[in-house]
Amino acid sequence: MRIKIDKFVLSIIAVISIAYFFPQWGIASSKIPINTISTIGISFIFFFYGLKLSPAQLRSGLKNWKLHLLVQSATFLLFPLLVLLFRPFIQNQEQEVIWLAFFFLAALPSTVSSSVVMVSMAKGNIPAAIFNASISGIIGIVITPLWMGLFITQNQSDFDFTEIYIKLIVQIILPVILGLFLQRFLGEFSRRHSKKLTLFDKSIILLIIYKSFSESFYNNIFSGIALLDLLFLFIGVVALFILIFYLTGWLSKALKFSAEDQITAQYCGTKKSLVHGTVFSKILFGQMSTIGMLLLPLMLFHATQILIISVLASQKALKMDSKP
Repeated sequence: MRIKIDKFVLSIIAVISIAYFFPQWGIASSKIPINTISTIGISFIFFFYGLKLSPAQLRSGLKNWKLHLLVQSATFLLFPLLVLLFRPFIQNQEQEVIWLAFFFLAALPSTVSSSVVMVSMAKGNIPAAIFNASISGIIGIVITPLWMGLFITQNQSDFDFTEIYIKLIVQIILPVILGLFLQRFLGEFSRRHSKKLTLFDKSIILLIIYKSFSESFYNNIFSGIALLDLLFLFIGVVALFILIFYLTGWLSKALKFSAEDQITAQYCGTKKSLVHGTVFSKILFGQMSTIGMLLLPLMLFHATQILIISVLASQKALKMDSKP
């Protein structure tokens, strides 16, 4: 079987390379208004998200509550609690930043597009995948900042819940509500131009990634990270993914889910959203010079989850097709 390399992953690598060689374009003192462009772009991402969010699918999805409870518990409880187990082993400031980066990854909601695509590829419960992926993003707007607020004050003295939630309301919640309100007028437009809107989403995410890594490269944040350290980060990311994948699989079997629901539980419960991660990092961490480092495990996790789940989904599809 030939493994296809995700083009978005390649784009991320390219953008990080550009940030390394040309960091001056993305720093705060740059004449290019990247911060303003990305802020406006974030609002449009969630406006289009509201246009595409189907209230009918959300209502019908509420019926399969056991599956939804498992997926959301894995996303917002199991992930963070597993990372919390390693907090007592922190010995210095560098380890604190790395741990916080992993905890940020663990506190994020699930991704929408790739979750649904992979569940569809593996012949899982697609309506349940759409419901869980969609509702996860809404829950994350509240839960992710709450989780991060427990620890981020030790690294950023100006962390303020009032300011954070004002930004979340203005940049995310209001655009989603506006998108839902205008769905009857622009819903068909969003569906017709879905690929173009996805390209817009990814372009804004790449812009935020560029700015984040530009700040970090300009301030030499990665100068102390050796290749061996990067390898350990990758191993940690893979280990976290595999552990959650098998735990959700075991729990779904214990709850006697159907084969389709087991696929949905594993594929949705193990995903983390790069879109929400980059957006939340901009809002939560502000101008912290370590923001690139805080995003690094998420980047590795994003590439890892796409690669592993793509292979597993293809294999699962063959098994499902072979069943009578």
